[in-house]
Amino acid sequence: MNNKRLIIVLISVVILLLIPLIAMQFSDEVNWTAFDFLVMGILLTGAGLMCEFILRKVTKTGYKIVLTAAVVGSFLLIWIELAVGIFGTPFAGN
Repeated sequence: MNNKRLIIVLISVVILLLIPLIAMQFSDEVNWTAFDFLVMGILLTGAGLMCEFILRKVTKTGYKIVLTAAVVGSFLLIWIELAVGIFGTPFAGN
């Protein structure tokens, strides 16, 4: 059962990375480089594995919810910053 969730996380990462790859074949508006795929793969895998770790190790449901929400929120903030630069860091995508 536990390995099944891990496989689901990894397959989900691959499927999510296929979306921009397929979109690049049909539109010039999606323009990802290999580095973009690498960074997003690391972010998605890291967030998925952290959520999996939380679900395996934390016993109280309330803590699971809060910690998983923190991981997802952190992932979204990093993704948004890399995409459009809402905080204006040197890593901003604009």
